[in-house]
Amino acid sequence: MAEVRLRKVVKRFDDVEAVRGIDLDIADHEFVVLVGPSGCGKSTTLRMVAGLEDISDGEVLIGGDVVNDVPPKDRDIAMVFQNYALYPHMTVFQNMSFGLRLKHYPKAEIKKRVDEAARILDIAELLDRKPKQLSGGQRQRVAMGRAIVRNPKVFLFDEPLSNLDAKLRVAMRTEIKKVHQQVRTTTIYVTHDQVEAMTLADRVVVMNNGRIEQIGTPNQLYHTPETRFVAGFIGSPAMNFIPCQLEERAGALSIRLTDSLAFPVPEAKASRYRGRAANGSMLLGLRPEHITEAHGHLEPGAVPFEARLEVTEPMGMETLVYFGVNGAQVCGRVNPNSGAREGAALRLAANLNNMHLIDEATGRVI
Repeated sequence: MAEVRLRKVVKRFDDVEAVRGIDLDIADHEFVVLVGPSGCGKSTTLRMVAGLEDISDGEVLIGGDVVNDVPPKDRDIAMVFQNYALYPHMTVFQNMSFGLRLKHYPKAEIKKRVDEAARILDIAELLDRKPKQLSGGQRQRVAMGRAIVRNPKVFLFDEPLSNLDAKLRVAMRTEIKKVHQQVRTTTIYVTHDQVEAMTLADRVVVMNNGRIEQIGTPNQLYHTPETRFVAGFIGSPAMNFIPCQLEERAGALSIRLTDSLAFPVPEAKASRYRGRAANGSMLLGLRPEHITEAHGHLEPGAVPFEARLEVTEPMGMETLVYFGVNGAQVCGRVNPNSGAREGAALRLAANLNNMHLIDEATGRVI
């Protein structure tokens, strides 16, 4: 078994606590992505699992064994770095087989493992080349191949696609996912890119300020965020947050945005929010795709309103529209043929079946 467990793990750099007592269980064969902004502690956490950083407090277990004091070379893990870390004077074959040769594996076994990894990564024809003769994507495949041939308990990826251009990043995301489907090794992957996290992970761990904000599948994080941070970090464009008040009159709930604009709360949501009208200032969270042009027939829970557009961004298959509500800039997604024009009014509809109410003081989703 190659499950990875973190128990109350802390990392201090002098007086700075970079990782603040996190608990995390990663199952055998699972692909888990640690995501968050720069300085949130995700890379430090990965490096503690790898043994490249000492643990200030807590325990890291790999395959059921505590590895706090086990050297990196004895943890049976393989790490893929952001900068590839290939030896420039060695061929692709020599780079991929280097770790096996250090451990004195038989030549036939080395060749078998390298050939199989090269087949999986589609780099069989590159084995005689040196790194300077390869593109960035090919070098990253070689770095992955060097990890695969070792057949470790755990793969660790530290922002491996950061040095690639946008188009190649998309292609390599697909490659990494395909490789994991073939080589079902427990994988921990660190990135600051939430799109990478959502497309690759079985589960995503959202980190902020050294702590875990939320753990869940991509769909859980996107549709049921627990905090304002997660709601705003996951999704592109980001979720809209509009200052509001929850009002209750004669048993009916509504969201008051301005003196002239209020949305009735759908009946399916009402039971969740009933009795919270006196909670003080709140934020209405709505994703851009839930603010669209108003059609003749609106589904239950969709409320029409009019907005004067400040900015439009044609994206081909859709147009992003921006307008202001109660001091907040709001983004919506409309059809390219909706007639959206900067400076003009457009009739929109907010689908409140997908609304979130956030306590502004605590940042928690109600």
